[in-house]
Amino acid sequence: MSTKPPTDLPQPTTAAPSATPGARSKPHARALTGVVVATALPYADDPAAPAGLRPDLDRYAEHCRWLVDNGCHGVGPNGSLGEYSSLTDAERRAVARAAVAAVGRDALVVVGVHGVGAHQARRWAEHAAEDGADGVLCLPPTLYRANTAEVVHHFEQVAAVGLPVMVYNNPLDTKVDLTPEVIGELAAIDNVVAIKEFSGDVRRVRHIKECAPDLAMIAGADDLVLESLLMGAEGWFAGFPNVFPAASVRLFDLARAGRLAEARALYEPLVAAFRWDSRTEFVQAVKRAMDLVGRYGGPSRPPRGPLSGEQLAALDADVRRAVDALAAVDDAAAPQPGEAASAGPRQPVAPAVGAPVAEAR
Repeated sequence: MSTKPPTDLPQPTTAAPSATPGARSKPHARALTGVVVATALPYADDPAAPAGLRPDLDRYAEHCRWLVDNGCHGVGPNGSLGEYSSLTDAERRAVARAAVAAVGRDALVVVGVHGVGAHQARRWAEHAAEDGADGVLCLPPTLYRANTAEVVHHFEQVAAVGLPVMVYNNPLDTKVDLTPEVIGELAAIDNVVAIKEFSGDVRRVRHIKECAPDLAMIAGADDLVLESLLMGAEGWFAGFPNVFPAASVRLFDLARAGRLAEARALYEPLVAAFRWDSRTEFVQAVKRAMDLVGRYGGPSRPPRGPLSGEQLAALDADVRRAVDALAAVDDAAAPQPGEAASAGPRQPVAPAVGAPVAEAR
């Protein structure tokens, strides 16, 4: 494995457009499908900012652009991975605006509008509409174990703004489980178009499709993405494409095309790294992995602290194994001496790996 840090960053790498519906020209923007990246948020040192860290919007915009230029179909600012709950209101809106400006009309922007109450989530949805978002991602009420009627009211209020709504089921964090039957009720609300499923139960993919056949089913757990796609998911709202964008898009395309053997060969070496997306320290883990491949992840705001030495050793090993496997894929795809290159460009799936980049700027 190379230990030389990449020298061409932060310049984006141009990728051939994916054939996945919803990419680039946004013909299916209302479905909010494809690989949409729950974007990590970089900070810069600033003694005047909360916790001494301010959102580095220039670096964030560059990262959003890089993801799109590496084939991802959209970005998702202000999700859990984007540390929305640690931002001030002004910062949160500035992050969403930076994402919209960075990707322009080339990809989807699905803004997180999570809130404790319906009035707060609706206000964030109104801001997202004003700022040019293509859709919103919304949890049920946070910090409160809402009943079904309260959940339905919450999403009615958000959907009334008029943007396409992706419902987000994450019972591990919210303690509110949106069962397939409840999702069926939410599907009756105008402008609710998709469900991001993060219960960890892959059996729900088919159950949700039965209860809400008109909703786009979006895989939410990176370490269940292939299983979910093979069972009918139409999108992936993802964490580790912050680290492996080109490989993630190729995995998505292979799975959607039914090319199982190729998809498994690509997926299996990545799963150990992907599992960090489902752990308590997923924000720190994704940022550390970004550092390892020459991107900038950097620190997180409280309450998130640094990973332990044991965690760092395990995560670094998982990421490096993934990169080695992706490099082997690239080597196997390269023309051999005397062979003609295949028609059209193919985006390399392996990032370079070197020493972690500096944790502050």
